[in-house]
Amino acid sequence: MITNELIERINFLAKKKKEVGLTPEEEQEQKEVRRQYIDGIKDQLRPMLAELKKGKTDDSVYHQAGCDCGRCKH
Repeated sequence: MITNELIERINFLAKKKKEVGLTPEEEQEQKEVRRQYIDGIKDQLRPMLAELKKGKTDDSVYHQAGCDCGRCKH
């Protein structure tokens, strides 16, 4: 899960790395928090992608009443 604390820690470590460098422990922590962030993004995207694979999209966003795409049932 992506929390504000996680993002703040990622930003803190990135800034510190740029300014003064990181200890080996901090470098390892930076890798871990970045991985947590990436995994959190993937967890958010998986359900959306699964719905797209099933074809369950809200076509009304793209198709207006009276369109002649052949897919709409207006």
